[in-house]
Amino acid sequence: MKRLQTYFSILTGIFALAGALAMLIAVAFVGFEHLGLLIWLMFAGTTFAFIVSLVIGHYMADPLASLHKNAKALLDGDASVVIAPDGKLYESDLLAQDFSALSEQTKTKMSDLAVQQKRQTQFISDVAHELRTPLTAIRGNAETLMDPDMPQALRERFCHTIISESERLSHMANELLTLQHIEEGTNPVMMQRVNLHAIAEDVADALSPLVEERDGTIEIVGEAPDVLGVRERLQQVIYNLVANACRFIGKGGHVTIKLEGLAEQSIVSVLDDGPGFGNVDPKLLFTRFYRGDNSRARNTGGTGLGLAIAKSIVDAHDGTIEAFNRAEGGACFIVALPSIHEHVM
Repeated sequence: MKRLQTYFSILTGIFALAGALAMLIAVAFVGFEHLGLLIWLMFAGTTFAFIVSLVIGHYMADPLASLHKNAKALLDGDASVVIAPDGKLYESDLLAQDFSALSEQTKTKMSDLAVQQKRQTQFISDVAHELRTPLTAIRGNAETLMDPDMPQALRERFCHTIISESERLSHMANELLTLQHIEEGTNPVMMQRVNLHAIAEDVADALSPLVEERDGTIEIVGEAPDVLGVRERLQQVIYNLVANACRFIGKGGHVTIKLEGLAEQSIVSVLDDGPGFGNVDPKLLFTRFYRGDNSRARNTGGTGLGLAIAKSIVDAHDGTIEAFNRAEGGACFIVALPSIHEHVM
């Protein structure tokens, strides 16, 4: 501020001296009869111009000083500071608007970064927790196998457990990589027209052995408009939902894949007559490794990642996925995707 005021003072003084010089030149041509009065007027004019320059300098420097104070407070971590135009100086108001936009952008990025760091921390904790159980089982069984007097039947049982837990670890690792690729958008592929009924038929054929073990059935009902997407990814969504339903139906249970179109949306509903998911927030079902019962997914061979993967794929296709308990019993998962018109190839 002082530097700015000094510059204005010097500039005004230069103009004042130039004016005085002009007056002296005028006196030289006019005469010296009123020289004293002219000198007094020159001094008074110079003093007035200097005072005016100080006032103008202070007026222009004050909003800049305020900006400097607020910017320093933000730099020191005071998030309560609000930078807004005060109307004193046009250029200062423009600068305040830029500072305000920069501050909001920084706050948003910091908030997103905090959420992401919290999510990563939680993810690492979840993965560590999920890996602990199979690794403990593998180590325990391997140590038991070191007994040379162990019966062959018991040895085969422990070997089967080690193989089973190893396969579950491999499956979990593959699903984690799949989830990472989906959320980060790596390995982008070209979207194309996808027929949901054809996908449902493929999924039903693939999972029919799992249902037949329980004397159950998989039924496909209705039709849905085609969607624009990645066929393999959308098939994985329906596969994960149907496989999840097949794991929890009882003996002689039923799983229904219902297809329909509604308000330019293609709807895929997967319904079962199992026990449902209880009195929990449906949104929790789509988080990584969530289990209403800690032993439930392990007992059914799941990793706790299938529904999280399904949600990530649906989100990537600008769709929505929801879940609710059916009044007549069982669970229902609904996927809504934007339909495409008939002329789209």
